Amino acid sequence: MAQLEYGLEKIRNIGIAAHIDAGKTTTTERILYYSGRIHRMGEVHDGAATMDWMQQEQERGITITSAATTCYWKDHKINIIDTPGHVDFTVEVERSMRVLDGVIAIFCAVGGVQPQSETVWRQANKYHVPRIAFVNKMDRLGADFFRVVGRIRERLGANAIPIQLPLGVESAFEGVIDLVTMRAIRHVDELGEKTEEIEIPKDLINMAVEHREEMIEALADVDEQLMEKYLEGEKIAADEIRAAIRKGTLSGQIVPVLCGAAFKNKGVQPLMDAVVYYLPSPLDIEAVVGTNPKTGAVETRAPSLSEPFCALAFKIMTDPYVGKLTFVRAYSGRLSKGAHVYNPVKGVRERIARILRMHANAREDVDQIRAGDILAVVGLQNTVTGDTLCDQNHPIVLESIQFPEPVISVAVEPKTVAEQEKMAAALARLSTEDPTFRMHVDDETGQTIISGMGELHLEIILDRLFREFGVQANHGKPQVAYKETIRRSAEGEGRYVRQTGGRGQYGHVILRVEPLEPGKGIEFINQIKGGEVPKEFVPAIESGVREAMESGILAGYPVVDVRVTLIGGSYHEVDSSEIAFKIAGSMAAKAALRKAEPALKEPIMLVEVVTPESFMGDVLSDLNSRRGQILGMEPGPGGTQVIRAEVPLAEMFGYATGLRSITQGRASYTMEPARYEEVPKNVEEALLVRAGRAVAV
Repeated sequence: MAQLEYGLEKIRNIGIAAHIDAGKTTTTERILYYSGRIHRMGEVHDGAATMDWMQQEQERGITITSAATTCYWKDHKINIIDTPGHVDFTVEVERSMRVLDGVIAIFCAVGGVQPQSETVWRQANKYHVPRIAFVNKMDRLGADFFRVVGRIRERLGANAIPIQLPLGVESAFEGVIDLVTMRAIRHVDELGEKTEEIEIPKDLINMAVEHREEMIEALADVDEQLMEKYLEGEKIAADEIRAAIRKGTLSGQIVPVLCGAAFKNKGVQPLMDAVVYYLPSPLDIEAVVGTNPKTGAVETRAPSLSEPFCALAFKIMTDPYVGKLTFVRAYSGRLSKGAHVYNPVKGVRERIARILRMHANAREDVDQIRAGDILAVVGLQNTVTGDTLCDQNHPIVLESIQFPEPVISVAVEPKTVAEQEKMAAALARLSTEDPTFRMHVDDETGQTIISGMGELHLEIILDRLFREFGVQANHGKPQVAYKETIRRSAEGEGRYVRQTGGRGQYGHVILRVEPLEPGKGIEFINQIKGGEVPKEFVPAIESGVREAMESGILAGYPVVDVRVTLIGGSYHEVDSSEIAFKIAGSMAAKAALRKAEPALKEPIMLVEVVTPESFMGDVLSDLNSRRGQILGMEPGPGGTQVIRAEVPLAEMFGYATGLRSITQGRASYTMEPARYEEVPKNVEEALLVRAGRAVAV
């Protein structure tokens, strides 16, 4: 279908989001099938779902990346993004929410509101995305539509209003009762293509009337005209009800609730109707706000083709056939392929080589990107996730996408030295695709450390390294970067004398070491007066001291926060040399450190945990068991508590998994380095034993 046939009012940019296994991908498959986009429904458990195109997704039966596609229904164009449900891939949901206009939130009729449902809901709240709820798996044993609606109200604080009721439950589920038209829709064939409208069964009519009354009461709060008609007892037409539902949904005052069983092909077409009826078009969304990079003034871009072009890059993907793909959401204006676009964040102009409409990992060339579109472009080399693309004559920088910090790290190394460069290049490419994946080389250990959102996240990264880039990597636990310091002042002497016939070597140095306040590093001061050591040898002494400080005497960790003062020494007119004084300086530094009560220091992390109140006691006792110091607690949004604590990094490995298990996956945490602190004596002894050093120095 030609792109130009659709005005902005006929476009819907929607996401499908939910807890893992609620049926997001299965629902998307049905939508694509009924809209004629695909001609055979693939199943997630067979590894054949269209939207789960990655090999890792097909093997595990989960969604890892957000896949985009376009379909057409009732003369509307619907751009759909199917997002992952696993908390490790929260970045995919975050970036999708930023660019979507509406969301279908799917809930399992048995599981109800699950942990990731809460996370997804919070992300939708953050970006003020209107949503409709779909209670899926109504055919399952234990399905309870009204219990799920109650949970949505209690746990998510949403004004959930059923606009459908289930026609039968569990194995007897055969369709839905539409409370807008007061008709029952029954699916009569296995593929769900044929439906028939029937009278509401007599045993369900009273329940339907009761819930319709509740629905209209809720809508009366949203729409004044409807309220007047309702109070005067006038008949309210279906179109008026739909207009009120749309108004309440767009303003966030209500969340319409529908039901179905996607796997059994029931209730999906009414859900597609609801997308068209109730979710916003780009015209319903407020004009996007940004900053003019030249003047700093706040500017807006209305969703119109006549406005200057403006778009946000929200995802980078490497395609084996066309190279780097940048997914963009266009907010205003239009742009043709072959044209240049300006990236005001990087200050560069780039050429759009191709514009592609994606269908999972299949692609279709289009000539133009227009306001309201979600498309992929080829040719942008400098653009990363969160960058704005705009008309150079009308620059604007939109608010970027904020991503959570990685919470777990492991060290990786290639199995062969020859693959080192290949691995570094592959990891760099993966980190441009995924903003929650980071990599760096630890200066202390020389290890390549990769960080991500959880163990599954890093497992997928390592799997992709092998499958997509052909790099085999070993991985282990990262080492904590401990430091060494001293507790008191002391003096040390170093004498390096060698006589081997002919010219010898002579260097003699006396130093004093004293502790400095944290964060000062190593200071070197020369206090020699009267030429005990000639000035030309002082830099060599300092070099020897600094070299000695790179490897402490307790366990070989770097020494920090020490002032070293050169206070004496002697020299030989013939035998003294720079190398001799360098060695003598190193020997004196080691001797002084031994006498100065050396101690180990460890990195302390500032940890913030957001947890439902019911799990607070478990979270606090777990932090205490990890040598944590609780700094304070405060109430958070939606009945949560925010706990702030300082915990040694050594105790935080595996915390992501531990926290999930004690809170049923409902808590989240962030951590960042705070400072270095001395290790308690019992922990220090255990570390020294592990390092193979004697406890007594």
